[in-house]
Amino acid sequence: MEEEMNVRDLRKRVPYQIQRDVLDELSSYFVLLCFIIFYFSLFIRCTGPRFKSCFLSFVPLLTWLPRYPFRENAIGDLISGISVGIMHLPQGMAYALLAAVPPVFGLYSSFYPILIYFIFGTSKHISVGTYAVMSVMIGSVTERLAPDSDFMIPGNDTNSTTLDIIGRDAERVKIAATVTFLSGIFQLLLGLVRFGFVVTYLSEPLVRAYTTAAAIHVIVSQLKYSFGISPQRYSGPLSLIYTVIEICALLGKTNIGTLVVSIVTILGLVAAKELSALAARKIPVPIPVELITVSYFIQLNTHIIIIHLQVQILICISSSHLSLQAPVAPAVSLLGSMVGDAFALAVVGYGIAISLGRIFALKYAYKVDSNQELIALGLSNAIGGLFNCFAISCSMSRSMVQVSTGGKSQVAGAISAVVILVILLKIGELFEELPKAVLAAIIYVNLHGMMKQFGDICSLWRTNKVDMVVWVMTMILTVLLNPDLGLAASIAFSILTVVFRTQLPKYSILGQVPGTDIYRPVEDYHQVKEIPGIMIFRSSATLYFANAEMYIDALYEKCLCILTESVVSAFNQGEEPQFSETDDSGEEPELSHAEANGDVNKLSVKESKDVATVEVGPDPDSTLPQAIILDLSPVNFLDTVGVKTLRNVRHNLYPLAIY
Repeated sequence: MEEEMNVRDLRKRVPYQIQRDVLDELSSYFVLLCFIIFYFSLFIRCTGPRFKSCFLSFVPLLTWLPRYPFRENAIGDLISGISVGIMHLPQGMAYALLAAVPPVFGLYSSFYPILIYFIFGTSKHISVGTYAVMSVMIGSVTERLAPDSDFMIPGNDTNSTTLDIIGRDAERVKIAATVTFLSGIFQLLLGLVRFGFVVTYLSEPLVRAYTTAAAIHVIVSQLKYSFGISPQRYSGPLSLIYTVIEICALLGKTNIGTLVVSIVTILGLVAAKELSALAARKIPVPIPVELITVSYFIQLNTHIIIIHLQVQILICISSSHLSLQAPVAPAVSLLGSMVGDAFALAVVGYGIAISLGRIFALKYAYKVDSNQELIALGLSNAIGGLFNCFAISCSMSRSMVQVSTGGKSQVAGAISAVVILVILLKIGELFEELPKAVLAAIIYVNLHGMMKQFGDICSLWRTNKVDMVVWVMTMILTVLLNPDLGLAASIAFSILTVVFRTQLPKYSILGQVPGTDIYRPVEDYHQVKEIPGIMIFRSSATLYFANAEMYIDALYEKCLCILTESVVSAFNQGEEPQFSETDDSGEEPELSHAEANGDVNKLSVKESKDVATVEVGPDPDSTLPQAIILDLSPVNFLDTVGVKTLRNVRHNLYPLAIY
């Protein structure tokens, strides 16, 4: 026995070792990938036709390009593409100022993303590229993460410092490209999970008010270039208010030459655009007034402007940038600090593009796939971010020019990208130097359409006051909280209005329009008449837990008002009001069927085996309700609280017939 115990103890103490092959990191990832593919293959059986359909829906170019009507559309798309490409040049450089990056990167953003959208997009008429709202959102990120104070280097003197413009611009380009890449990833992921319906939470009043408020941010950000001053930069909530106060304090230091150039440019652009609009019927191609303005100031002697007027000159396209750059990986270390900004860019860019795309699709009778648009914009931003582009969306002004000049397909966008390519490679040196005030003036004039959206307040006041409140609150929140936080607060407020509409509906008594089967609230229409002996009660919202108690209170209040009016009227006429009597058993009858024969006051209910009979006296008071009809047409769902509410109504209002 002792020997066996010793043997067992010895076995326990004997060390042992199992030899296994250790997989390196690459092979372990490969095994994991194989497992994922095998796992999904168990649940997904993709046939040949289904794979072809999915692939063609993912790359719409392969569907519509082979059937492209060359004879009908080629000339229109060519003229439209050239016209829009010419617009891309001044707008791309001007909107790059909003993004706080060198102007040449605005041209890059007008080239790479357009080609990607040409392959994957489904809208035939929108013009994607740089957009003022997106640019100002990018600028808030770049200036926050790379402020001028981080690039001050000591000068030759003891207390002097100089700004490292080259280092600052390089860092800001990297930040803009990284946040653009991340926003594209968000859009791509949302499109792959079929999350295109998210745009339904961006109502038209919200989008229009948001773009108007963002336009105000754009204008305020460009005032320093128009006045030739250098205000302090503010960030966070109320930064717009602080900036305006700072600009007002610095108006005494205005550069007169810069202000004159800005005013002259604005007046010239406005006059030229008005003349172009008047001549639009006779001239099929719009006059490129912005390009003409830019060319005019280029022809002026830049050195004379600098010496005599001291106007700030911006190096737009340097010789080192006159080529297509190689892709650069995004700065992964910066991703954590810009997640919220990237998601806001993804939602805003998609909301503006799909809203405008649906307008043109409805007008020209074709369909825009909302999920595919998310994928197209996501790839445009993600791939564009690798080539130092900043976030893009679609522009209303360029889209209208594309349509008015005969553009009928995405080919017009591809041709506009070719125009930008020619500018970058061949004639970019002509646009090397431009006054900043000129680019700021171009931005002002292009925003005049957004400023006209203030007229929505009056129209919404006449049509829907709740939408008017959403418009005003979106405007205020975006102006005060900046575009990123303002968007989140505006969406939250818009959703709250939907909740309040269902929680605080309008309760009314319906009457019949004489000679018709139409019923309308008696409080709103004086010509409708109530049916004697019947009260039709209607709620403007669905019945659920949030408004169930208010539904009962409103119904009882309406019944009480009718009974009170009837009693008062009877006593004033010296008559005794008549009420229907209750069954001696005191139990609630369960009504299965009722029909009115001629006079509603002589209401009879057929009796079945388990159903009691309710009989009304031969001559009841016609002013008192003998039956109540609950109009549940607005009710699109019922929860358990709603069902119990209806049961309680039926029980508490017995012996009245409830339908």
